Formats: sequence, structure tokens, C-alpha cells
Amino acid sequence: MSSKTIGLIAAMPNEVRPLLRRIGPAERCRERGFIRYRFAIDGVGITLVESGMGPDRAARAAEALAATSPAAIVSFGFGGAVLPGFEVGDLVVGVGCWLASDGHLLPRGVIDRDLADDILDGLGGARRRVAFGQIITSRKILVKNALALRLPRELDAPVLDMETAAVAEIAGRYTIPLVALRAVSDDAREELSFTLDEFTDHDLNIRVTKVLATILRKPWIVHQLIRLARNTSTAGATLADAVIAASALLARRPG
Repeated sequence: MSSKTIGLIAAMPNEVRPLLRRIGPAERCRERGFIRYRFAIDGVGITLVESGMGPDRAARAAEALAATSPAAIVSFGFGGAVLPGFEVGDLVVGVGCWLASDGHLLPRGVIDRDLADDILDGLGGARRRVAFGQIITSRKILVKNALALRLPRELDAPVLDMETAAVAEIAGRYTIPLVALRAVSDDAREELSFTLDEFTDHDLNIRVTKVLATILRKPWIVHQLIRLARNTSTAGATLADAVIAASALLARRPG
């Protein structure tokens, strides 16, 4: 096996599971509070870290990955489309990364544009639409309609997540090339009818008791949760295909 390695990072089990089903057996362990998987693609060692939700956890996980000196880091997961155009299951290849904080958008880190170009070209035959996009990271669920009104005109094809900006900042600090992939799990028409505080503890761990209590208070969200579960299944399949293809491309690149 080559001494070259590639790092992958995703927040949640349902973002990771479809990939693991496709690649087959993987070594699994818990290290430094994260779940870590190791496997190989095209003879190159892959380390996948499941970080947990939110930018703080993503940053710590990215630090752990950076310590292994990977040739590149791929941050992947689900994202919410802010503007019309993307549909559920579409893949966004990030070309810009922003942090939404106190009503402002702040640039964060640098996504490797050459790698983004190569990956977009390599995914040209994908079953779902693949396009460049701007990734906006937030610590909370944002109201898309309100955010859309505040976006700079030149910031096209924006998608929301909770991790990429943190990973980009760490990758930039260690000068590790970064690839960002987001599969759309909710389109611009879907405004989430709950907050993270209603589902999670202070460390952004989802608590079943809080979910159930929220459903009792807001029974109308059941249909939305069912729809989101179906959508994330579609988006998860898109992600798995894209991450395998991107990892294979990175494995073949010199260096």
C-alpha cells in the first residue's frame, strides 16, 4: 500500500453509513472522542473521522486528521439549499466557504479550486446533478428565506451546513488541500420547523427524549421528519458515490 493517505471527515452516522456499505470491511475504533474508520481505495490508505455535529467538533476532528499529514482532506455531508435550483440528492462541490455569524458572512479557509475542478469533471457521469457551490456554515438552523435576502449577489449556489468552515480553517492552517462535498437533503422550499436546541443537548448530541418531547409539542413536524429521513437516504447515496470517486481521483494524483 502507498504511504500516501487521504483524510475524510463527516459529522453524522447517516452521512457515513452509505459510504461504509459500499467500501466493505473497515477497521473501526474510538480515538480522542471520535469514531475513526480506516480502509483503502485504489491502494491508498483512507482515514475517516465521524466528528459529531457542529463546528467545534468538526474543528477538533480536523485537527486529529491534520496530525496524520494526509495528502488532502475531504469534508462531506448533507446540506440545505438556500436558493432555488438545487433539488434533493444533487451534489455540491464547494468552491467557497463562509461562516454565518451574528448576521454576517465571513470567509473561512481555502477550498482547493484545482481539486474541485478535477472532481467536478470526474463526476460528470453521476446519476444526480453535480455543480459548484458556496458553502455557508452556521452553528444553528437558519431561516433560508431571511438568509437569501442578505446574501451578496455574487455568492451563487449557496448551501448550508454546520461543519465545513471549521474544517477549512484547520486545513488552511496546516496547508492541507481541502475538498468539500455536500449532498442536498432539503431544497430551498423546505424551512425546518424546529431548532437544534429542541433536539440536542449543549454539546449538540441528539437526545431521543428531547426529540420526542418536541414532537409532542409540535406534532405537525412528524411529516417533515419523515420526509427528511427519505431525503437523507437519497442524499446519502449521492454522497457515497461522490466520496468514493473523489478519493479514487485523489489517490491517483501525484504527490
